[in-house]
Amino acid sequence: MGSFGAFAENEQASLPFSKAVRVGDTLYLSGELGAKPGTMSLVPGGIGPETKQTMDNIKATLEANGSDMNHVVKCLVMMADIKEWAAMNEVYRTYFSGRFPARSAMGASGLALGARVEIECIATVKK
Repeated sequence: MGSFGAFAENEQASLPFSKAVRVGDTLYLSGELGAKPGTMSLVPGGIGPETKQTMDNIKATLEANGSDMNHVVKCLVMMADIKEWAAMNEVYRTYFSGRFPARSAMGASGLALGARVEIECIATVKK
């Protein structure tokens, strides 16, 4: 991974929270942004690309912790502008097959890094 990748990993590692915490068979994921993996930089393009990167980041965190998208039971979606709900939803829905998890969505007055969307999830681990 070159020196930039190592710097970015260290930068994320210095944040005062865990990406996921397991309690029993439940995973609690911190809110995830549309930042490129290993960096603190959002993907360009607004709500659509940010939602895709956010969901890819969630998927990677789940898989690294013994779960997957099929085991997500609840999500909270926070958007910088609730008017972007439909555009976010177009991307979000493609990450689930069969049933959708329970979900809440709301507009927020400001998200970290100036993000358009932040999503946190709760999932069970695979048995």
